[in-house]
Amino acid sequence: MIERVNPPELGEARGFSHAVIGTGTVVFLAGQTALTPEGVIEGDTVVEQFERALTSLLTSLRAAGGEPADLASLTVYIVDMDDYKANAREIGRVWKRLVGTEYPAMAGIGVSRLWDVEALVEVQGTAVLPAADR
Repeated sequence: MIERVNPPELGEARGFSHAVIGTGTVVFLAGQTALTPEGVIEGDTVVEQFERALTSLLTSLRAAGGEPADLASLTVYIVDMDDYKANAREIGRVWKRLVGTEYPAMAGIGVSRLWDVEALVEVQGTAVLPAADR
């Protein structure tokens, strides 16, 4: 069970939740980039790579018995913050198509590079599955 908490004193949370309370089985999801099973980074743009990385993260989550609504926390590592922000609306559309309209507690962190030099973005998360699901 997940409860999203957005206190009015912190202002409106857009594209994230200020806090998430979870009860159940915790699943830690490894960082995912746009890496294909063949070991190649797929996509030339941050939007394409975000979609691939998020899809991979959700694949891991589903394999662990969860679903997108179970995401409690997500960290996005971003190589070019200006590019990411310039494409935020399109990235938001990808999020809504793959996950829905609920958002976990989130952080976006600018980094100089990721493990694979071609990677523009990496997502890492934590999910909470209802205890009855496991």
